[in-house]
Formats: sequence, structure tokens, C-alpha cells
Amino acid sequence: MKNVKKIILYTVVVLLAVITFLPFLWMISASFMHPGESSAYPPRLFPSDFTLMHYKDLFTRLNLTTYLLNSLVISLGVTFFSLFLNSMAGYAFAKYRFAGKKKIFSLLLSSMIIPGQVTMLPVFLLLKSLGLINTYWAIIIPGMASIFGIFLIRQFAMGIPDSLIEAAKIDGAGDTEVYLRIILPLCRPILLTLGIFTFMGTWNDFLWPLIVMTDSSKYTMPVALANLMGEHVQDTELMMAGSVLTILPVVLVFLALQKYYIKGIMMGSVKG
Repeated sequence: MKNVKKIILYTVVVLLAVITFLPFLWMISASFMHPGESSAYPPRLFPSDFTLMHYKDLFTRLNLTTYLLNSLVISLGVTFFSLFLNSMAGYAFAKYRFAGKKKIFSLLLSSMIIPGQVTMLPVFLLLKSLGLINTYWAIIIPGMASIFGIFLIRQFAMGIPDSLIEAAKIDGAGDTEVYLRIILPLCRPILLTLGIFTFMGTWNDFLWPLIVMTDSSKYTMPVALANLMGEHVQDTELMMAGSVLTILPVVLVFLALQKYYIKGIMMGSVKG
């Protein structure tokens, strides 16, 4: 009876995995099909003859390299500043004592209930007054710090023994040295976890880059792909090739850092 339950469980898990993965498999397969082949009836799961023409078109005729570089620069910039600022703020809330610390932190947490769309207009007007619209900074600056990131780092840093910090200060280390040599190395699992979240979220963001970017040469990949769909709506295979290139970087980043991601989540759950 026990073995039957295991077989049923494994069968259900495998079926769900296949159902989940099937659309991605078709997307990758369709990107290698000849024009019109993905619309054939009965539908094809694999191309009759592999072709790279759609990928060549994306890079030569449609200048996809520019959009990839735009997304890469913006995503790396947001991730770098986010880790730097969130780690400092989270460490301060976890280990420093200052007036109104609990009230300020509670106020920050309460603001998480406000939908991001509500703050878009005031943030846009502020960036416009600074002359940053249609620049990379219009996307990087709003993503430099997040309440979720501060909370995540703070919860993890609270598990770091105070004795380590006190011992370092007795040995003559200043606040900056404690932060750089003790806090950051110990927080590496949660920093990598937050880095993955931030990079993937920035890379996949569509609405905000669409609002603040007016020059098509500065579009990110999701915006460029949506614009491409409007111009080549009938070219299904070309759209699938663009979709593959859009999700490929975040998939590679996640696969490369998944062990740190899982470790950070597990340690954060214990320390939180």
C-alpha cells in the first residue's frame, strides 16, 4: 500500500512537471522552425528541419544586441546598488541602536501594503524634475533599495552573534571594517538570494521601463519584444526566438546560483 502511494505521488509530480515544461519546450522548438511551420495542423512539437534564421534576423536585422546590453547594464546596476544599500540598511536595523528604530522599521514594513502602481506617478514626476527620464538611471534609482531587501537582510543579520562584532571592535576595527570584513561575508547566502531576486525582477520588468523610456534604442528586452510583437505579429517563430533569448539569461543565472538561493532561503527561514 505504501509503495502504491509513492507510485501515485511520483506519477502526479512527473505529469505536473511535463505539463509545466511542455509550453517552454514548444517555445524553444518553434524558434528553430521555418516560417509558418508552427501554425501547421496537426501541430508539430519538433521542427522538421532546424533553422537558425530567426536568431540571425534578431541580431542582424532587428538589432537585438542593443536591447540585450540595455537589459544587462540596467539589471546589473540595480542588483549592485540594491545589495550595497539594502545590506547596510538591514545591518543597521539589526545591530545598531538609535532613536525611533522600531517605529521607522514598522513604518517601512507598513508601506509594503501600498501597490507599486500607486507610487509610479510621483516617482515619475520626481525623476522628470531631475531630468532623468529616458536614461538608465530612471530605472536604476527606484530599484536601488527595497523594503523587502532591507527586511530580508535584517532578519538574517539578527542571527549574527553580537560577540563577533564586539570582538572585532575590541581589536580596533571600525564600523566600516566590521561591515566589510564580517557582516558581508557572513551574509553572503542571503545576499546571493536577494541578488537573484533583484536581477530576475529587473530583467523581467516591463511596465516601468515602458513608462520612463521614450527612445526605442534604450528599450529593455521585455519592452523590445512587446514592440516586436506589434510589428511582426504573424511571425510566430520569430517571436518564439525572441522569447527564448529574453528568458535565457535569467534561467542561466538561476541555474548557476540555485544552490546559494536554496541555502539562503533555508538559513533565512531558520534565522527569521
